[in-house]
Amino acid sequence: MKYIKHHRPILYTNLLTGCKLTAYLADIDKQAKDMFFRLVKQLAEKEGVTEQLKADNQMLWVERMNNIRNRAEEIVKNELIFT
Repeated sequence: MKYIKHHRPILYTNLLTGCKLTAYLADIDKQAKDMFFRLVKQLAEKEGVTEQLKADNQMLWVERMNNIRNRAEEIVKNELIFT
């Protein structure tokens, strides 16, 4: 909401005056969560970050998963939130 309010004020005003802001934000939130979890799963599979790796080397698994989650978050922000 803060991003829309500051960077897209016309959209913000239209949504607010049309009583659609809450629904819009809820929809964006759902899309962002779905996209994030899908990306994490896809990137983990692509890079071979598996439950077996987690069992064999937890620290390496955590390092790789944190990297994947950070990249997925950036992708979601750039492609969905800040568009």
